[in-house]
Amino acid sequence: MTKKKKYYTVWKGHHTGVFETWDDCKAQIKGFDGAQYKSFVTFDAAKKALKGNYKDYIGKSKTFKSELSEAQLKKIGQPNYNSISVDAASSGNPGKMEYRGVDTKSKKQLFIQGPFEEGTNNIGEFLAIVHALAFLKKNNSNRIIYTDSKTAMSWVRKKNCNTKLQLNEKNKPVFDLVKRAVDWLNTNTYKTTIVKWETKVWGEIPADFGRK
Repeated sequence: MTKKKKYYTVWKGHHTGVFETWDDCKAQIKGFDGAQYKSFVTFDAAKKALKGNYKDYIGKSKTFKSELSEAQLKKIGQPNYNSISVDAASSGNPGKMEYRGVDTKSKKQLFIQGPFEEGTNNIGEFLAIVHALAFLKKNNSNRIIYTDSKTAMSWVRKKNCNTKLQLNEKNKPVFDLVKRAVDWLNTNTYKTTIVKWETKVWGEIPADFGRK
């Protein structure tokens, strides 16, 4: 299958503009603190976005059509909108990492952390779930959590971040958060249900950063 052409808008980076390849985009954001970028399916859309505000485009869903049958779609049903959705983004693995949580229906951002100089997508997904658990408990909320990471769900169940990333000076802030998250899991109880987001049915999770 031929990979669809994408165009990359960079609002903040070594150079700003619209770039036609991921490698060109990556060169603008690598090592740039607080880089802002996203992919688009047409050049015109990317050019229009460049004139706008990054926050107005982050996480906006692309047109999505499920490949599942009508019977399969009906069986799975619609998302539970009494929920929050979490996701992480990492430019490289390891690389700059950030995570956030949003209201599933409105996509209103509830929390965001990062970008951190070095982390992995799995670590970000794990931290996002634990952050959401603490957020919901603090607000005495009965909402559920959606994540698209089975790995992170497993780590939360085991109360351990089983990453292979080694601690160093660059990623120490991330490991400090990991320690806090693990400590929270081991010293708190919660009734919140964590559910896998059905990407094949519903498209990208609402908290998706919509980049690469």
